[in-house]
Amino acid sequence: MTTWSPGMSFKALLADAPMAYIRAHLGEQLCALLDLIEGGTAGDDRLRAVAPIAIDAERLVADAAERTALIALVPKPKQAELTQRLGSLGDEQEPLDYLQSLKWTADERRELLEFFGFTIDRVPSLPPAFKQEAGPEYGLFPHQRQAAARVKELLYDGSRRTVLHLPTGVGKTRTGMSLICDHLRQHEPTVVVWLAHGQELLEQAAVEFERAWTKVGDRPVPVLRVWGNASADLADMTDGLVVLGLEKAVSAAKSDPQFLATLAARSTLTVFDEAHQIIAPTFQRVVDELTIRHDASLLGLTATPGRTWADISKDEELSDYFSRQKVMLEIEGYTNPVAALIDQGYLAKPLMRTVASEAGMHLSARDQQLLARSFDIPAAMMAELARDEQWNLKIVQTITELLQQQHRRILVFAASVDHCRLIAAVLSAAGFDAEFVTGESSPRHRSQVISRFKGSGRRPMVLCNFGVLTTGFDAPAASAAVIARPTKSLVLYSQMVGRVIRGPKAGGTDTCEIVTVVNPELPGFGDVAEAFTNWEDVWETA
Repeated sequence: MTTWSPGMSFKALLADAPMAYIRAHLGEQLCALLDLIEGGTAGDDRLRAVAPIAIDAERLVADAAERTALIALVPKPKQAELTQRLGSLGDEQEPLDYLQSLKWTADERRELLEFFGFTIDRVPSLPPAFKQEAGPEYGLFPHQRQAAARVKELLYDGSRRTVLHLPTGVGKTRTGMSLICDHLRQHEPTVVVWLAHGQELLEQAAVEFERAWTKVGDRPVPVLRVWGNASADLADMTDGLVVLGLEKAVSAAKSDPQFLATLAARSTLTVFDEAHQIIAPTFQRVVDELTIRHDASLLGLTATPGRTWADISKDEELSDYFSRQKVMLEIEGYTNPVAALIDQGYLAKPLMRTVASEAGMHLSARDQQLLARSFDIPAAMMAELARDEQWNLKIVQTITELLQQQHRRILVFAASVDHCRLIAAVLSAAGFDAEFVTGESSPRHRSQVISRFKGSGRRPMVLCNFGVLTTGFDAPAASAAVIARPTKSLVLYSQMVGRVIRGPKAGGTDTCEIVTVVNPELPGFGDVAEAFTNWEDVWETA
């Protein structure tokens, strides 16, 4: 099989493209933002510097008309090289004619992207099963041990269900894994099921269990990863951990009506990560089937034991599902454990502030009514905000100021996929090291970017994201977060803040800075300690 090197980089292609093409594909919004930043009119060099990041090559390649225009920009020698990759010419055929005549199958589109230097994931690899022998120690901090001890009292008596409520950054996954290891040692042979949503959370759980069991296990056990394209075959699974994606559980149950019943017959403990999601009807049916045995226990893990900020009926429904049994940190001398953990160095001291942009977006009376009725900011409203030049200017200025304050790793939560790309492009054009990841990013690209962000490189780095790093992401070196997406969800806000709040005793920083860029027209939050205790009233027993 021939191994090809990139024919020409996408950056090199755009470097010679007509400025009319560049401006048209950057769009008026981005060009106007660059003009604002420049304090005049952004020059052609600045626009060309932004173009390779801001222009989405995958979209151009996927669209027939855009693909035709793109290929026409390729120099003739490179057109001939691309033709060699894709097939052979007729005697009288020109390379461009051949390329324009192709049907452009999925494989041919991938080949074109690789020609432009992009790394494409061709075949998703199936998660492997994994076995590890036992080893020494898997320690918990004192507050984690105390919480784990109270959880055990509730898991094996009465309704046999409870929620472990720990702030983000305090190690709820590690504490949960310690409880799972105890359960596996005491109930041999048995299966424990870990339920979660999203590849990052699932893989994080599998890796953390392997780390824990290597240190405190007493026998070899398998870890069965069941999400994405992985097989849902339970044939040999009678002991160990099944890490099961929620969507996979629903689809597997549809294709095999006995899947959940088989798993329930072999398991005695189900752990639901991000437990505030459990009352969604499809997920609740999965849990109901898995915990049908009289000796089955259910443990929920969450930093936000409520579904909403203001809808108390939904929060009470969640509380009732767990029999109103919740274990929260209790630290002597403190009414709020978050304050204690900050004082003791387990959490970074958060410096929280908001900055407001000039009012570029104005809500009509109808918009205000829609906003009041919605669980979160409506998508159309979010898209309009992402096009607001003044708001985007304030975001870029805020990030620049944080970089000038010597923050090495800054995490940015954007309002949409396009907004994420726009902010990263503007920062890159200004000479900063900025990357972006979204739900549309390939697994390989996402992994490479996140690995570099977590690394020890001395150059400051900004990582913009949309929809992928609110859970299951741990980067202790990150010392600042910019919340550049409004939300009415206290759950989502707490998750975003929690990405940068690890303290020095947990491998993080002494302080962290959290800046929420607000539009005066839209709601927001501002205190992580108050967020932790927001739902306590709905968990109180009568």
